Amino acid sequence: MATTEEIERRIEEADAARSAKRAAAAKRVGELAQLRAEVAEKLGDIERELGDVLAKSSDVISVDELAKFTDVPATDLTQWLNGRKTTRPKRKRSTATAKRDASQAPSTSNTTPATQPSASPQLAGPRNGATDTSTRTLTPVT
Repeated sequence: MATTEEIERRIEEADAARSAKRAAAAKRVGELAQLRAEVAEKLGDIERELGDVLAKSSDVISVDELAKFTDVPATDLTQWLNGRKTTRPKRKRSTATAKRDASQAPSTSNTTPATQPSASPQLAGPRNGATDTSTRTLTPVT
């Protein structure tokens, strides 16, 4: 029968081998995920550039012609052309405006304050379940 020290040593050996395998797997997954992110970013850049070139050249050559000349499917060319995002510089906000906006909680209610008239008139009439609607007259509610 093994002593308690021998049992502990055996467990540590078994755990060390498993821990090394786990660490190697985690390391490899991390490396591959990083590589994938870099390649995806590069692919996105290439697709944006393709879209830009397609847009700039659309006055001299059509997507169908490009597909014919390049053997690139027209659906792919159209996808790149339509997938372009127009980038606009973000508007800088003053610090005072940013602080004011941050301090104001977004309103979750969709009601008009009592002091302001409603932009769209509400109509009064029978509620759901009314059977005779032929004599119903609608009157604006103020």
